[in-house]
Order: sequence, then structure tokens, then C-alpha cells
Amino acid sequence: MESMISKETLQALIPQKAPFVMVDALYRFGENALTAGLTVTEGNIFTTEGKFTEPGIVEHMAQSVALYTGYQYYLKQEQAPTGYIGSIKEVSITRLPENGEKLVTTVSVLQEFMGITLVDIVTSINNEPIAKSQMKTVLAK
Repeated sequence: MESMISKETLQALIPQKAPFVMVDALYRFGENALTAGLTVTEGNIFTTEGKFTEPGIVEHMAQSVALYTGYQYYLKQEQAPTGYIGSIKEVSITRLPENGEKLVTTVSVLQEFMGITLVDIVTSINNEPIAKSQMKTVLAK
């Protein structure tokens, strides 16, 4: 699977900057969904002893949501507002990714209203779900 946009463009669409960038690919974008990715590397700040840690997975999920919003604004040729995580619930992580593995994360929008977005998120490796969550994000005014 190849990214729809360059890493440079992708990084311009999220507020995080290196070394805190936890998405490196945008695979699909639709009206109510996005699929993003990350290849786990030894140099990642959330990698310990060859494994990508739980906080890294949750941050990857959150940045995938940020990428959804950023790409929406990019398509409209507008500057994306900064967003914040309003809540995270139902986080389930069944295994930690190892160096070299590719995370593929699908964000499914359940509701969007007045700058608040509620999403379901599933992160997989080789089509095997390894993490699930539900997040609510809020755009800054």
C-alpha cells in the first residue's frame, strides 16, 4: 500500500512535529473515514526494547484522527485549526508492534457536530486488529 501524499505534505497537516510524529502514510480518505499508517522504527521515541509501546499506539491513533481533520481542510485549501482530544475510551491493545511492522489504522467517524468529532479507531498489522479505541476530538476556536 502506498501513501496518497508525501511525508512532507502529511507532516504539514498535523500539529505534531518531529520527533513526535506518529503517522507516516495516508492510504485512504473518504467522507467519513481515513486509513493512515506508521512503520515502527527503533529510533521512534515510543519504541523500547524493539517494541512500540502503548502510549505510542494511542498517540498514533490520535494523530490519525488529526490527519483526518487536516486532510479535510487541505482539500478545501484552508488552514486546519488545532484540535484537542476531548476523551479517550474503550482502549484495547492486544499486542505491541515490533520494529519494522507497519501499523494500518482506520478512523471511522461516528458523529461530527460543531467542531466535535466522535470516532472509532482500529489499528491492525497484516489485517490483524491489535488495538481499538473510541475518541472524541474538539477543534479550538
